[in-house]
Amino acid sequence: MRRNRYLPFWAGLMLAALGACPSQGQEQVPLISGAAGLLFSKDAGQAALQPILTPVLVVPIGSRFLVEASAELQGYVARATPGGPFLQQEFTTIEYLQLDYVANSYLTIVAGRFLTPFNIYNERLGPIWIHNLQDGPLIYPIGTRTTGSSDGVMLRGVAVSRPEWLLNYTAFFSVLSNVSNLEAGRAFGTRVGLFIPKARLEVGSSYQRFLQDQHTDSYGVYLSWLPTARVEVKAEYAHSPQGYGYWIEGAYRFSESGLLGRELKNIQPIIRGQQFFRLAPGVGDQLPQADTQRVDFGLNYYFPHEIRLNGSYGRHLSSSGNSNNWTLDLTYRFLFPMPFWPKGAK
Repeated sequence: MRRNRYLPFWAGLMLAALGACPSQGQEQVPLISGAAGLLFSKDAGQAALQPILTPVLVVPIGSRFLVEASAELQGYVARATPGGPFLQQEFTTIEYLQLDYVANSYLTIVAGRFLTPFNIYNERLGPIWIHNLQDGPLIYPIGTRTTGSSDGVMLRGVAVSRPEWLLNYTAFFSVLSNVSNLEAGRAFGTRVGLFIPKARLEVGSSYQRFLQDQHTDSYGVYLSWLPTARVEVKAEYAHSPQGYGYWIEGAYRFSESGLLGRELKNIQPIIRGQQFFRLAPGVGDQLPQADTQRVDFGLNYYFPHEIRLNGSYGRHLSSSGNSNNWTLDLTYRFLFPMPFWPKGAK
């Protein structure tokens, strides 16, 4: 196994930051958040049960440093063959482990392991307590190779801020890592987004250069729009040498007022349509092996105390085979201060 030579540097950097400002570090209490979920799916007749725990730790250090970490602990229970016995597997993944330095209102420097910032799904919609549908988009692997996380350095912030609009940016470089739970590909990428507050609209574009094996370019565009307080629209397009595609998703949260408002206020219907077009064969690219279309319909029901029940049905159409996809999941979102924090903390 190839050792990541930068890992000791990142670990030392974070430990140094944690010990650099002991008096200031107690001014803000570290937070533990995340979600626990139980996911059931039935894809093409194959049923599976997945318990998932995704804790998130946020430790502020003074006014400029922040340590962020998240892991995913996942189980998978399914039959190995139709009619065969159920088998159980466990997986542990470190999603990110990063040190943020807020240089000023225009620049934040990030070092360590972070979510690869290509388009918006991976960073903003990926966690189980955020995304509306259990299955990710068909084009998700484009721009997020090899694991959805990168090991290296990232710069991000606001390039221009005006009352009418805001221009944000992200640029990163990742090293190749084969360290267990810290795998990443060698790549460079950028993302630029334009946010218009009055319209509650953000549009942007992403680019990534994959710098190992055969060097390849991937690019994409995205849209995030809240036309009203109860309607949300998300969409992405992504292109790589292996293929290209898009997805568009809409969700509506019913109002408490009006006929049946009290009964419907916690319900959110969702619909997503997507297509993928294969351009060239790919080995291990995690993309569909043939042109594929899919439409999903789902419902979220929001219980008190941050509990959500989600169910969905999807129809998968491809020259390699059609299938029906059913999902049902229950998630609980938690947030609390770190236990046993010193009494002097505020």
